Amino acid sequence: MANIMIPDVALVDNTEQRTPLVLVLDASGSMTGKPIDELNRGIRLLEEELKKDVIASKRVRLLIIQLGGMDECRIVQDWCDAMDFTAPVLEASGTTPMGQSVNLALREIESEKQRFKEAGIPYTRPWLFLMSDGEPTDLWQDAARNCRNAEADHKVAVFPIMVEGASAEVMGSFSNNGTHAVKMLNGLKFRELFLWLSASMQVVSQSTPGGLAQLPSTDSWANVPV
Repeated sequence: MANIMIPDVALVDNTEQRTPLVLVLDASGSMTGKPIDELNRGIRLLEEELKKDVIASKRVRLLIIQLGGMDECRIVQDWCDAMDFTAPVLEASGTTPMGQSVNLALREIESEKQRFKEAGIPYTRPWLFLMSDGEPTDLWQDAARNCRNAEADHKVAVFPIMVEGASAEVMGSFSNNGTHAVKMLNGLKFRELFLWLSASMQVVSQSTPGGLAQLPSTDSWANVPV
C-alpha cells in the first residue's frame, strides 16, 4: 500500500500535456539582503507571467526546492500547475546542501513522470533549474553524477545558473556540457532571468514532446563565466 500513488486531482481535471519545471533555488545565508529580495521578486514575476499565458498556465507544472535554510533542503512549493501557483517567500539562512537538493529534485521528477504516465498525460522533457551563489556544503559529487546521467538519458534538461560567489566548475559538474552549460547572472538581474524563464516555458509548453524548441536569448541577464 505504501507504494501506491494518490492521483493528483489536477491531472484528472486538466488533461493538457505538461512541461515540468523544478526550481532548485539557493536561499542560504549568503543570499541575505538584496539578493534574496530580488530572487523573491523574480519568483513572483514568474507566477504573474505564466498565469497571463493561457496555454502555459495550464501546461507548465512547477515544483520549488529551497536550497539552504536550517541547513537542509526542502520543498517549499509542491507540484502544481502554473494557474494554481502562488510564489513562496524564501528566507535566507543556513548552508548550501546542493547535493541533497539535486537528488531530491531528480526523485521528484521521476515520481511526477510516473503520475503523468498513469494519468495518460503526455509531457515534454522536465527542466531542472539550479541556481546558487556559493559552494556546496555537502557531499555533492554523487548528485552531480546522477544529474549528468539523467541528462544523458534524456530524462531531464539541466540549467545551472551561478550568482556571483558560485563556482562555474562545480555548477558545470551537474551537466554533461560542463561549464559551457553554466550561465552567470549579471549582477542581481533576477527580474530579467525570470522573464526569460517564463518566456522559455511559454515556448516549450507549446512544443511537441520529443521535438525541438527555440529558446529566447539570455543576453539580457547572463554573462559568460570565466
